[in-house]
Amino acid sequence: MYQGRTTNDPCINLEVCDNIHTDLSPIGGSPYFNVTYIVHNQPPNVFHGHPYNMTYPDEQRLMNYILKGYEKSVRPVRNASTAVKIKMGLTMTQIFDMDEKNQVLVTNVWLDQEWMDEFLRWPPTEFNNITTLRIPCDKIWLPDIVLYNNAAEYTDGLMSANAMVKPNGEVFWPVPAKLQSSCKVDVTYFPFDEQRCKLKFGSWTYDGFQVDILNRTSEVDLDNYVINGEWELLSITIQRNVVYYQCCPEPFPDVTFYIHIRRRTLYYMYNVVFPCIMMSALTLLVFCLPPDSGEKIALGITVLLAFSVFMLAVAENLPETSEFVPLISVYLTIVMSLTSISVIMTVLVLNLHHRGPNRQEIPLWMRRIVLGKLRQFFCINNSSSSLVTTNETKFLRSMSLKMTLDNIAQELQNEMQMENGMADTIVTDNQGTSIHSPRDVRFNSLQNENLKRSRTKSNRGHSYSRINDEILQSLRSVIDKHEREDHDYEITQDWRRVAQVVDRILFWVFFFGTLISTIIVLVICPTFR
Repeated sequence: MYQGRTTNDPCINLEVCDNIHTDLSPIGGSPYFNVTYIVHNQPPNVFHGHPYNMTYPDEQRLMNYILKGYEKSVRPVRNASTAVKIKMGLTMTQIFDMDEKNQVLVTNVWLDQEWMDEFLRWPPTEFNNITTLRIPCDKIWLPDIVLYNNAAEYTDGLMSANAMVKPNGEVFWPVPAKLQSSCKVDVTYFPFDEQRCKLKFGSWTYDGFQVDILNRTSEVDLDNYVINGEWELLSITIQRNVVYYQCCPEPFPDVTFYIHIRRRTLYYMYNVVFPCIMMSALTLLVFCLPPDSGEKIALGITVLLAFSVFMLAVAENLPETSEFVPLISVYLTIVMSLTSISVIMTVLVLNLHHRGPNRQEIPLWMRRIVLGKLRQFFCINNSSSSLVTTNETKFLRSMSLKMTLDNIAQELQNEMQMENGMADTIVTDNQGTSIHSPRDVRFNSLQNENLKRSRTKSNRGHSYSRINDEILQSLRSVIDKHEREDHDYEITQDWRRVAQVVDRILFWVFFFGTLISTIIVLVICPTFR
């Protein structure tokens, strides 16, 4: 049933028209009315010449009819104690951006608001059965619904859309808007994080007794949603809340939309996680690089600097907060710590490798554990282990050299004794012989010559003995020097083999450390959060 304006409405109740004159008729003196129109509760189509004349278009006549005397600053209810019920709905069209650093969620939505306006009613039959009229929103009363957690200016983002009005006064105002809402970002599991943001709508000046806000629908319309490449929309829920503030005893209802989104990790896996894992592998190569190359420390420091660059790049995109520590930052910190320790261990390995002959020999326990059990446990090749000489082997080599030198000395001594023995025999024979005949004289003269020759040989034997002593002494010094060099070389090689074993131990320690930290931080923590 049409419930339009009452007879007291000046737009319809025209009981007395202008220019009503009462004169006496020239015939019989009876009065007559010189009246243009006398109307009482007549529909608008009788007003020829009025702004809503029948000659105007139907919508224009209807617009003039319902806006005649309309006050848009007054709530659209006749009874001041009646609350205007606003039904809020939302159509999500796009998640435009998620600014983690500034903690702002940017969305494109359609805000659907519906309420009853008691002053915007008309009989459809009088206006060619118009059932919906679109009126500019600046000409009618609008609820002062605002986004409570707005992160931008309150005058931006809303479009001046038309309001759709029905004959019974039902107003539907769908407003497309780009909203910037504040959202507390939890970056603990970045880049495997999920965020929960909200859009809280409510009246700014009206309390719940004047403007009541309700849910228009139980679910958010996602038919026009455009998929975002960075964030996956998991769900949107609606909840109506009634809040009491300390300033006012009246209730303040609001409708809150909770948005649950999850980050798509493929981009960060290819650009952050995989490079970090590959650089972790480079850290392991530090222990495989030969110490004589001189590039072990340089490689470790280069990897450490690369991790620092990644840490700075990740920190630029995250909020500057101490409340949450990103998972990727934890991983980078662990790997950087391992890399720093690897550089320190590399210095230790280089110190062991270049430990010179002036150092002491490796302790017996180190020889047994490091060069014995650990060397076999880590399967270090036999070619290098064949270089290891035990104390017994070195003793046998030294004894063989000494035996050779003693044999040479014994042979020289025997030769000298033989020459000295011959000379002594000749001298004895000459002393025991007397001269009795010329023949004996000639024989004695020959013996004297032989004696002189023997003495000459004896003198030569003594000189040969001195030369042989010098030769033996030189040989002994050469052999001693060779033994010292061999001893120093073996000490150096032992320390280098210890450094090789320590390098292999550190390689496997850092391998399992990197592997375990990667699995825990990048797999287990995001899965079982």
